[in-house]
Amino acid sequence: MALVTTQQLQDYYDHYRDSEITFTKDITRILKVDPRQIYVKCNGNQWPCIVNSTSLMACRIIVGIKGGAYSQLSQKETGPVQVRFCFTNSDNQMVTFFVNGRVSDIKPYMNSAELAIITISFTQRPPDDLIERLGALLDANANAMRRKDERIILNPEVKRKLGLAKEESIVQIQGVPRHCIIRDLSFGGVKVIMVGIQKYVDNQQALLQMRFEEPNEVIQVGGVVVASSPIEGRKDILMVSIKFGDKTVPIAYRLRINNYLVNLRKH
Repeated sequence: MALVTTQQLQDYYDHYRDSEITFTKDITRILKVDPRQIYVKCNGNQWPCIVNSTSLMACRIIVGIKGGAYSQLSQKETGPVQVRFCFTNSDNQMVTFFVNGRVSDIKPYMNSAELAIITISFTQRPPDDLIERLGALLDANANAMRRKDERIILNPEVKRKLGLAKEESIVQIQGVPRHCIIRDLSFGGVKVIMVGIQKYVDNQQALLQMRFEEPNEVIQVGGVVVASSPIEGRKDILMVSIKFGDKTVPIAYRLRINNYLVNLRKH
């Protein structure tokens, strides 16, 4: 992950401490959570559990009602509780830590007779590792709304800082793949140059593929063509503006754009 200052960690904690993140499959992958190494600990014993969601103030874990974790945590005089988080860093080394808390709520998980969801309220500020990971994700989501139309013009230096492997890419227009060159991008959209005819491009559904490095990944973002215009002197080559759908932009893309804008602000 990018280097984060003490002040930035404090800002994350101040701004996003109550914001809850559900550990979907995509979020688990982006945060590099190792779900096999997550445990809840109480009275000298520990049991595997599933983190359903977490904020910087509390987390919700899922356990089996017939297991030892539920038996211990559902007692009226439950002692201090610790949740063991486990992440994988960029060089594939495990990062583990415990967060101290207490049981504040227990209820059936989605009306299940076999599973319970237990809320663990943190009794102290969680470790910086958790603040950094959750904060970066929440900050990217917030800035995706606040700075939605702030355009980033591509050049070799910008491309390097974004981790974009190359400007040349593939965009599918109504399912038909076309070669394109990315000219600028933002949280909310992108401009590309491509061969095409306006009437067959305007207002059509688009899916742009981008290849990034460090880490290596291919990100696809869907949207709609909202404008196009011929390049001067070439009616068959268009500058095409694609607007992304707010709910379809992958968090991996938001993190890339946000990291660039945050680092730009620092300098």
